[in-house]
Amino acid sequence: MSSTNDSRPKTRYHSPARPIQLGLVGNPNTGKSTLFNTLTGLRQHVGNYPGVTVTTKTGIVFLDKTPAYITDLPGTYSLSASSPDERIVFEFLSGRIENAPSPDLIVCVVDATNLSRNLFLASQIAEREMPMVIALSFWDSALRQKTRIDVSLLSKRLGVPVIPVNAASGEGIAELKQAILASLENKTSMVRISWPEPVHEAIRELRRRLEKQGLPMGESGAQRVLFDSVPQGLDPLVGKRPEVRSAVVASRQILKRAGFHPHSVESISHFKHISGLLDGIIQSEGPRMRSGESVDRILTHRFWGLGVFVLFMYLVFQSVYSWSEPFMQWIDSGKSWLQGWCSGLLGAYPQLQSLVSDGVIEGVGAVLIFLPQILTLFFFIALLEETGYMARAAFLMDRIFAWSGLNGKSFVPLLSSFACAVPGILSTRTIEDRPSRLITIFIAPLMSCSARLPVYVLVIGALIEPAYGPAIAGLTLFGMHFLGLLIALPTAWILSKSMRGHKPKPFVLELPDYQAPKIKNVLIRMWAEGREFLIRAGTLIFSITLIVWALLYYPRPESLAESVKTRFAQTLVQGQATMSTEETFPITDRTFDEAALEREIARAYVEQSYLSRLGKTIQPIFDPAGFDWKITLGVLASFPAREVIVSTLGVIYSLGGEVDEESPSLRDAIRNSKWTEGPRAGQPVFTLAVGLAIMVFFALCQQCGSTLAVMRSEANSRWAIASFVYMTTLAWIGSVITYQLVTWLTAL
Repeated sequence: MSSTNDSRPKTRYHSPARPIQLGLVGNPNTGKSTLFNTLTGLRQHVGNYPGVTVTTKTGIVFLDKTPAYITDLPGTYSLSASSPDERIVFEFLSGRIENAPSPDLIVCVVDATNLSRNLFLASQIAEREMPMVIALSFWDSALRQKTRIDVSLLSKRLGVPVIPVNAASGEGIAELKQAILASLENKTSMVRISWPEPVHEAIRELRRRLEKQGLPMGESGAQRVLFDSVPQGLDPLVGKRPEVRSAVVASRQILKRAGFHPHSVESISHFKHISGLLDGIIQSEGPRMRSGESVDRILTHRFWGLGVFVLFMYLVFQSVYSWSEPFMQWIDSGKSWLQGWCSGLLGAYPQLQSLVSDGVIEGVGAVLIFLPQILTLFFFIALLEETGYMARAAFLMDRIFAWSGLNGKSFVPLLSSFACAVPGILSTRTIEDRPSRLITIFIAPLMSCSARLPVYVLVIGALIEPAYGPAIAGLTLFGMHFLGLLIALPTAWILSKSMRGHKPKPFVLELPDYQAPKIKNVLIRMWAEGREFLIRAGTLIFSITLIVWALLYYPRPESLAESVKTRFAQTLVQGQATMSTEETFPITDRTFDEAALEREIARAYVEQSYLSRLGKTIQPIFDPAGFDWKITLGVLASFPAREVIVSTLGVIYSLGGEVDEESPSLRDAIRNSKWTEGPRAGQPVFTLAVGLAIMVFFALCQQCGSTLAVMRSEANSRWAIASFVYMTTLAWIGSVITYQLVTWLTAL
C-alpha cells in the first residue's frame, strides 16, 4: 500500500501513451458482474494488486475499436464499508494501491428499480470529482413494474450520462460505450452534494490538524476519516497515534455542537440530496411489486423452503459427482498413459523416470483430476446466483447459522468448500465482520471436499457395500459428507463465544428479482473460478507432491533391489509363492513374473523410504485407531492432496501407483491385509471398525497444504496453525472413538 496521505486521486485521462482505465462499481445484486462479462467476454482475468489479498477481475472492452481496461470491483453499498472486499473499492478510487493505475472514468451500475438507494454510492463517488457514467440496470424489470423514469431529465440533474442497459440481452451496450468515450473527452463528473456549513468547518479543522502532523489530506479523504467509525482514510497504525485521534475527536466535536451526529450526517445529507434530484423523475402506476413474491412464499418458508433447499443441494452434489466422473476418468486415463509413455522413454534413467512419472505427472494429475468437480460445482453456484436463488438460500441458512454466531453470508463459502476449501476460503471476503470471517475460514476445511471422496469410495466399496449392500453404502457416503458440517457449527459457536467482544451482526439481505440465467455469464464465471483454483491451489499442490515424492523415493540403495531379486529367485526354485513375510505373489507355472518382481522391488523401496520410516515411527500414535504403519504412511503421503492415499496404498501393496479407488485388486488387497506382528498378528487389518475410523479421520482432518497456505494469506499464520492442530487432534480423537466403539459393538 502507498503512504497514508490521502488526497483526491490524481485522475489521469486517456492519452496515446497510456491505455484507458475504467472502474466498474455498484451495489451488490445490481447486475454489475453480468455487465462486466458482456463488455469483456473471455478477455478477462482474476488477479491481486500488490499488498492486497482481495481479488479483482480485469478485462478488455473495445470502445469504438479502442481497447480499454475495465476493473470489476466488489459490490458495495457505500464507501464506508468494512469488509475486505468492500474496502478495496475505496482503496482503488483513492489511488492508494501500489502499481495500480488510477481510473480515468467510473462506470457506476444503478438498479433502475431502486434508484434512491443505489445513487447513494454514486453520490459518494461524486465527492472525488471523477468522470462518471451511470449504467441503469434492470431497466426491463422497471418497465414490467410499470415504473417510468425520465432518463433525460435524470442525466441533466446528475450532470453525467445515464444509459439504460440490459446486459443479458445486450440492449444499451453500444450506447454505454459511446457515452464512456464522450465522458472521457468531456471529463464530466456527477454533481456534488451541498454540505451544511458545520461539515465544511469540521473538514477544514481536521485537514489543518492532520497537516500539522505531516499527514496532508484532500477533502474527500478527510470526509472518510470524519464520517467512518473506522477511518478508512488513515493507516490503522497512524490512526492509533494520540495526536491523530485527538484531531479526529476535535473535528467531530464541531459536528456534535451543531447538532449533527458524525456517523449519520453523511447518509442523511446524501439521501436528502438524492431525494431532491429524483423529484419528478419517477412515475409509477401502482405500488412496486417485486417479481416472484408468490414463489418466495414457498422458497423462503421456514419449513417448505428448507425442504426445497435440501432437494436442490442433493441434486447439485449428485450432479457434481455424476457429471464430472467421465471427465475425471479421462484425465486419469490420460495421466496413466502419459506416465506409461514417459516410463518407457526414460527407462534407462530410473531416477529421472520416477521424478517425471511419479513426481511431475502425478503432481499435475493431482491438481487436474478434481478440476471437473470444481468446475461443475461453480457452474451450479453461478447458475443459482444468476437466477437469484442463492440469496434465498443464504436467507434460509441464516436461521441455522445464527445460533453458532454466524449468519447467512457464511453459506456460500461453506458450500464452495464441499468442492475445495481454497475457493471457499477466498469467498469469505464478502463477510464484513472480521470475527465472523475468521470463524468461517476456520471451519471451511471441515466441509467434506471432493479430494476425500476417493477415500470414502475405496473403504465403502471394499468393506461396507459387500457386507451390507448399496443402500447402507450410500447412507454411509451421505453421512461422511455431513459429518464435518455437524462438527463445524458447534466449533463456530465455541469460537464465537471465545472471541472477546464479538457480537454477531444482524444479517441484512436484499432479495434480488428472479432472472433468467445467461449461460454465457455462467460459463465465464465457472471458468474464472476454476482458473483461480489452478493458479492458487494447483501450484502449491504440485510443489508439495514433489516433496512427498522425494521423501517416498529416497533413500534408494542398490543392495535392496539385489536382495529382493535373490529372494524372488529362491521362491521360484523352491516352488513357493511367498515373497516376503508380508506379501503373497502367485506364480503361474513356476515362470518368471517380471511385473511381480518390479512391484516387489517398488514395495521394498517404499518400505525403506524416509516417509515410510516416519510412518513406522509415529504408528504407535495411531494404534488406538487401528491404523498399521501402511495406513499411517498413506495418511502422511496424502498431505498434498487427500486422494493420494489411494495410489500410495497401491504402491505399498505392490499393485503399482496406477490403481484407483475402484480397482478390484486394491480392494482385495486391503481386505486380505493382515497384521504381521504384535498382539493382533494374523488378524485382518481392515475391519469395519478400521474402515469407519479411516473415513472419520479423513472427514475431520485438515484438507491439504494448499488450504493451510490460503488460510495463512487470508487470516494469518497463527490462525492456520491453530486450524491444523485443532483438526488433526479432532480427527485423531474421532477416529479413536469410532474404532473403539465399533470394535466394542461388533464384539457384543
